[in-house]
Amino acid sequence: MMLRQINEDIAVALEKDPAARNALEVLFLYPGVHALIAYRVTHLLWGMGLKFIARGLSQLARLITGIEVHPAAIIGKRLFIDHGMGVVIGETSEIGNNVFIYQGVTLGGLATKTGKRHPTVFDNVVIGAGAKILGPIKIGCNTKIGSGSVVLQDVPEYSTVIGVPGRVVFSGISSEMEDDEGPESFPDPVARAIECMLDRLPEMEKEIRQLKETLNKNGIVLPDSSPIDEVPRKKING
Repeated sequence: MMLRQINEDIAVALEKDPAARNALEVLFLYPGVHALIAYRVTHLLWGMGLKFIARGLSQLARLITGIEVHPAAIIGKRLFIDHGMGVVIGETSEIGNNVFIYQGVTLGGLATKTGKRHPTVFDNVVIGAGAKILGPIKIGCNTKIGSGSVVLQDVPEYSTVIGVPGRVVFSGISSEMEDDEGPESFPDPVARAIECMLDRLPEMEKEIRQLKETLNKNGIVLPDSSPIDEVPRKKING
């Protein structure tokens, strides 16, 4: 079972990292894979009640890899931690299948009380470099968290989140709305705003023409080249 999981971790790294050349390189040189192997061992020891030993080994793995994964965290299949330095996965964190995590990501807690205090990340989520997901919140399936975002509230599935605090800038409803540009693809909110303005432009031009026609009918001539403060105003009688 353990060997099968390790083989799967190596296969995922080969699949998701174009710089990975072979399984031997991944096994010996990838800290994200090392951290996952250490987690598999410490999680098993934690479940056996050997919590002090599990914590000790996890701290040793942190010293070697720069990645801190609590032995009690629940991690699904096909997690890939790219580069990994500074990644922190807290005690009550839950991570689904096929999740992609970049360096500097924190799945942290806000409360000091016992119980569930870390995030739940569902399947097929991409978390950008330096993102912080804090508290017992839920990140829906097929969601993308932008680099440097700070997420403090639940995020629906098929969403893209950016900013501090994190806000949803795009939310789909099914996998049909997913793009095929890879895990690093995030929509540009500025580009989206420009697109919306361009879509609105023809309607605005129509409204301006109608306004000019109305002004002309009321005896107000609006020259195309005149600034607004030079527009003659119709005198109101009475």
